[in-house]
Amino acid sequence: MTESLTKPSDKSGMRPGSLVHVGEVLESETRMTVIDYSKESVEQTQFQSIEEILKYKDCESVTWVVIEGLTGVDIIESIGKNFGIHQLVLEDILNTHQRPKFEEYDDHLYIVLKCLLSEVEPFTVSYEQVSLLVLRSFVFLFKEKTDDLFQPVMKRVNNSKGRFRSLGADYLAYAILDTIVDQNFFLIDSMDEAITTLEDSLIASEPTQDTLNTIQKLRRDIVSIRRHVSPVRELMTAMLHCESELIDQKTHIYLRDVSDHAIRVIELVELYRDILTGLLDIYLSSVSNKMNEVMKVLTVFASIFIPLTFLVGIYGMNFEYMPELKWKWVYPMLWVVFFTVPVVFLIYFKRKKWL
Repeated sequence: MTESLTKPSDKSGMRPGSLVHVGEVLESETRMTVIDYSKESVEQTQFQSIEEILKYKDCESVTWVVIEGLTGVDIIESIGKNFGIHQLVLEDILNTHQRPKFEEYDDHLYIVLKCLLSEVEPFTVSYEQVSLLVLRSFVFLFKEKTDDLFQPVMKRVNNSKGRFRSLGADYLAYAILDTIVDQNFFLIDSMDEAITTLEDSLIASEPTQDTLNTIQKLRRDIVSIRRHVSPVRELMTAMLHCESELIDQKTHIYLRDVSDHAIRVIELVELYRDILTGLLDIYLSSVSNKMNEVMKVLTVFASIFIPLTFLVGIYGMNFEYMPELKWKWVYPMLWVVFFTVPVVFLIYFKRKKWL
């Protein structure tokens, strides 16, 4: 395992094309799986070095190389040497802070995008960069960690008796892209459930500081999700306009389907961003209304006690000539006033609908 850098800025001063892993280490070891298939057969093998798969270069079959873990820089470098991949492309593969993009070269295509995985309780999002190198009969898939994300594609390869195994590497690349983009719909479902729960709690009960924290966290998550899914539309548009012979015209209809799914995801993310903005406004309105209710009660109490305080202030003065102080019924009369004034005020406030 080679040394990894945490941030892209850590590479400042290095020459262009320097091969070093940049990002969080999600897999300490690099694992390489090779699936070679044709219409008649499928072969799946674990290899330790790129030199072992060079025997497939002259075959008519499609070879899918899955590389899980990006700390094995020597493996990435060996792919570049044996398959003629530009050094800057290899550098981008190792840098896990890439923006989703599509690049076209003479003998290969480079695709990079983020795979978004979610948890429902509580709603959290994790990101994994996936890079693709598409050659005439090879597809290299680079992942940050080992998981079952592309297990459905592998099952299709193993079980297919018709179209999948009879088509080329471009169709395999489409199937991989389709899996990544469709994975976002699970994310959307989780997000919908989290926002619905938040909305119900916000309407059903008094908002708390935890409510505000949840809204802010979801807003940050949506900003991050939008940053990763929005460029996919440009990526798919670039692929559809690509004139490379590595993408067959028959595959374009499938790529258009992936593009439609990507647009749907982007639209849903924008919708939920607007909903969260509305929920934040509801929260602020609820807090403001609660504050207004408190201020209304305090104002009512102040209004009631102001005249009573006035009377107490007058008869609390130490003047000698205050004839009322000598009257026999002044004290009980004053208590009658003290009780009458609040009742009159309360009746008045009720009629004005201030209470």
